[in-house]
Amino acid sequence: MSKSLSLLSALFCTFIWGTTFIAQDTGMDEIGPFTFNAVRFFIGFLVIIPLALFFEQKKLNWEFKKGLKPFLFLSFLIGFSLFLGSALQQVSLLYTDVANAAFFTIFYVPMVPIIIFLFRKKSIHWSVWPSVVLCLIGAYFLTNFYDARIRLGDSLVLIGALFWSTHIIFVGIMISRYNLPLTIGAVQTFIVSLFSLITGLIYEEFIIEKILREIDSILYAGILSGGLAFVLQIYAQKNITPAPAAIIFSLEGVFATVAAWILLNQILDINNLLGCFFILSGVLLSQLLPLFKKPIKNI
Repeated sequence: MSKSLSLLSALFCTFIWGTTFIAQDTGMDEIGPFTFNAVRFFIGFLVIIPLALFFEQKKLNWEFKKGLKPFLFLSFLIGFSLFLGSALQQVSLLYTDVANAAFFTIFYVPMVPIIIFLFRKKSIHWSVWPSVVLCLIGAYFLTNFYDARIRLGDSLVLIGALFWSTHIIFVGIMISRYNLPLTIGAVQTFIVSLFSLITGLIYEEFIIEKILREIDSILYAGILSGGLAFVLQIYAQKNITPAPAAIIFSLEGVFATVAAWILLNQILDINNLLGCFFILSGVLLSQLLPLFKKPIKNI
């Protein structure tokens, strides 16, 4: 029963992440991308911090005995990676469609093992390479090379996927040392909000009246994506292994595409659909093939 609930939690979490792309897209009619992220992630922080204090306050002193400086350093790396990934994704939505942004974001799935291989010298499963090829073919079909704005948007979200990858890697390192998932979530959302606020104050107009006009989109992205989805992700990964979890989470692009079609009337042509198919196939291939082992021959 617990495994079934975890699978449902992962699916619901993915649905929230996918549909949040709509809120991210529609929430910039009056405000800039950094202002949107500053308020969104601060609301996410306000949602997570009570949960962190309630469930993890008693563990803080014990966990911090393992080293407060490494915790602060890793928190900065996690928060800054999330800031760059989310900022590039948010800015890209000014130039490209929701479906493109969502599917280029899930490039992080095959990117993660490659980065780990390059910097930590850990072995990499052969399935990553054909999955990368499929993703590149998908990128070719998904990008409109005749539209410079879309090319720029797709490039930004693809670079952002690199920082989503480093975020996942740093979180993996940190959670293996400090058993404080909710505290880490609260800290990272606060750091993203702070960096977004500073950038927004420099390059954008931070006007309360305009922010309030986008409050519905901000609350959806902040409370559901930044708060509820994070808790659902933690519960999901307690009872299901990373491979099937990653497969479910990669459906984020599918949910985003369907939501954009229904709510924003963004219709994909045959090339776009082929691009989505190749990228999703590449992501699934990188997760499924390592699960299969060579059968032992009977002597």
